[in-house]
Amino acid sequence: MGRAAVRAKIDELALERLLGLDNSKIGFYAEVKQKIHELEAANLGLRSKSSELQAMFDSISDGVIVYDNNGMVQHRNHVCPQYFPQKTLPGCSCRELFHPEYESAPHDCPVERALAGERVEISMTSQNSDMKDSYFDVTATPIEDNKSEQKRALVFLRDVTEKRLQELQLMQAEKLSSIGVLAAGVAHEINNPLSSVAGYAEALLRRFSEENSLTEDRRFDDFPKYLQVIVRESYRCKGIIDSLLSFSRKSDGSLSNVDINDVLSEVLELVRYKSRYEKIEIRTNFQSDIPDVIGDPSGLRQVCLNLLLNAHQAIHGAGIVEISTRMIDTSTVQFEVRDTGCGIPKETIDQIWNPFFTTKDVGKGLGLGLAVTYNIIKRLGGDISVESQVGIGSKFSVRMPACQK
Repeated sequence: MGRAAVRAKIDELALERLLGLDNSKIGFYAEVKQKIHELEAANLGLRSKSSELQAMFDSISDGVIVYDNNGMVQHRNHVCPQYFPQKTLPGCSCRELFHPEYESAPHDCPVERALAGERVEISMTSQNSDMKDSYFDVTATPIEDNKSEQKRALVFLRDVTEKRLQELQLMQAEKLSSIGVLAAGVAHEINNPLSSVAGYAEALLRRFSEENSLTEDRRFDDFPKYLQVIVRESYRCKGIIDSLLSFSRKSDGSLSNVDINDVLSEVLELVRYKSRYEKIEIRTNFQSDIPDVIGDPSGLRQVCLNLLLNAHQAIHGAGIVEISTRMIDTSTVQFEVRDTGCGIPKETIDQIWNPFFTTKDVGKGLGLGLAVTYNIIKRLGGDISVESQVGIGSKFSVRMPACQK
C-alpha cells in the first residue's frame, strides 16, 4: 500500500473518532436532542394546563385556599384578599384565620379536621377593621396525595352576610304577618266590649244632658267628666287597634299614593304608651296641605316605626321626640324625626346603616332597624340622612318623591 493510501486511512479513522462515529455518539446525541424537544413540548403543555387551571381557580367567586400538611397557606385565589388580606397570605397558619386564640384547636378548626381526613362544613363570623360583622360558610375537604400519606386541605369561603340579612328580614316579615293574624282576632274580641263601654257611656251622657234632675243633684257633678274620659279613651283604644292592623297588614309590594301624615299618626298611636311610660314628650308639626308621596304603605310604616323607636331608645330618662313634615319643592316631601337623646359619635355615624351594627346592649337589638329602613327608602326612590351631636341628640331626615297632581 502506498504512503498516500496509508495516510488517507489514518485520517479517516481520526475523523471517525473525532465525530464519534466509531461508538455511535452522533446517534446518541440525536436521540438526546429528540428527548429534549419532547420535554420542551411537554413543559409547554404543562404551562398551558397550569395557566388553564389557574384561570379556573381564580374564576371561582368564593374564596379558595389550599393548606399544606402543616396547616400553612400554600395557594389562594384572588377573592381571599378581599375577605382576609393578611390572614390568608402564603405561609400563614390556619390558626390565624380560624382559631387565633389557640395554638391548636382540632375540634373547631376545619383545616385541622380536613388534614385528619374529615370533610367539614361550618359557619363563622368575622369582624373587619370597621367593626362590621361578616358571616361565612366554610367548607374544608381533604386532598389525598397518591405518593404520600400526607394530606392537604382545600377550603372554600362563601360570604353569606347578605343572605343572613335577608333571612332575618324574612323572619321579621313573618313575625309581622303573625302579629297581623293575631291582631285581627284580638280586634274582634276587644272592639265589641269597647263599643259597649263607649255606647253605654255616651247613653249616660245623653241622659245627664236630658234630665235636669240629675244635673241638679250635686252628687253627680263629676259623673259627666268621668263619662267623657271613658268615651274618649275607648275610642283611642279602638284607634290603636286599627293602627296595629294597618301596620301588620301584609304588603303586596305595589306602590301607591300615601299620605305621610296619616302613616306617622298611625305609628304614633303604637308608641305613645312608651312615651308616657318613659316620660318622653312627643311633639308633632305636620304640614296640613302636604301632597301624597309615592310608596309602599307597609314599608313606610316600618320606616316610621323604626325611626320613632330608635329616637325613644336614644333617650335615657325624660326627653323630647319631635316629628315634622313639610314640602321641600314641588317634587319632594320630607319628614324628620328629631330626639334629644345621647347622639351618635362621629367615628361610628357612617356605620349605622350597616347590617348588624348596633351600640345597644346584648339582647336589645340586632342592628337591622336602620339597615332595613335604608333599604326600604332607597327601594322607593327616596333618600335618608342623619345629623347628630353626642349629648345633644340626632335628627333623621327622609325625603320621598311627591305625587304630581
